[in-house]
Amino acid sequence: MINYNGEIQSSDTTLSNSNRGFLYGDGVFETLKIVNNRILFIEDHYFRLMASMRIVRMQIPGNFTLEYLEEQVLNLAKANNCENSARVRFTVFRNDGGFYLPQTRTVSFLIQVSPLKETHYSFSDAMYEVDLYKDFYITKQLLSTIKTTNKMINITGSIFTDENDLQNCLLLNNEKNVVEALNGNLFMLIGNQLITPSIEDGCLNGIMRKQVLQVARKIENLEVLEQPISPFDLQKADELFITNVITGIQPITKYRKKEYNSDLSRTVLEKINALI
Repeated sequence: MINYNGEIQSSDTTLSNSNRGFLYGDGVFETLKIVNNRILFIEDHYFRLMASMRIVRMQIPGNFTLEYLEEQVLNLAKANNCENSARVRFTVFRNDGGFYLPQTRTVSFLIQVSPLKETHYSFSDAMYEVDLYKDFYITKQLLSTIKTTNKMINITGSIFTDENDLQNCLLLNNEKNVVEALNGNLFMLIGNQLITPSIEDGCLNGIMRKQVLQVARKIENLEVLEQPISPFDLQKADELFITNVITGIQPITKYRKKEYNSDLSRTVLEKINALI
């Protein structure tokens, strides 16, 4: 089942072939995680969605309160019997009409859920090798920091990853600094410094990124910095890990010939699990 504009319908429901999210990528979305009938970090997700809609000049409906959106998501999870643990995609797209210039600023929304096996985040010691994806670059601009329905760099990068037997790739911005992974934010540990690119570098304003920053800043003798990361820095790092709201923290074990440990990422993940 899906939730389309507040009505729970069959997943076979067909959307208009004039859907602007399909035709022009005229949409934004949030990826949420439900644990024990509760949406994790719901306020952070809500305010990022509202900010994203304002950035792309969508008309925010008067009923789009935090409580309303939370109710719509949880009702759908209940209808699909996955309230205990689920992945949610909440997509907002501008309504049909127009070409590049839309005829309306009004929006519709679509919610989809799928069950997850585990409630809390689990730590993986499995091999996880990455490389740089350099065919296309992320631009240092506000649009790069939000989740829009235009993800062609992530798609082509994922195909490149699959073709080269990698687990992920790291993306560069137009200044050739490392910005993020294909599916999450990047953190790098060098000595006692934990570094992640700043939002101004063009990385996604990630929800789990925010949680990790908050937790890490409370760890004794750890300096947390938001600053550019060059590809050369990766070779000097002691640890690299990727964050997103579904996986939590994914340690990187290898980049080219360099291998990494995962002590800090394990510690941070334990602290995040303790919060939820």
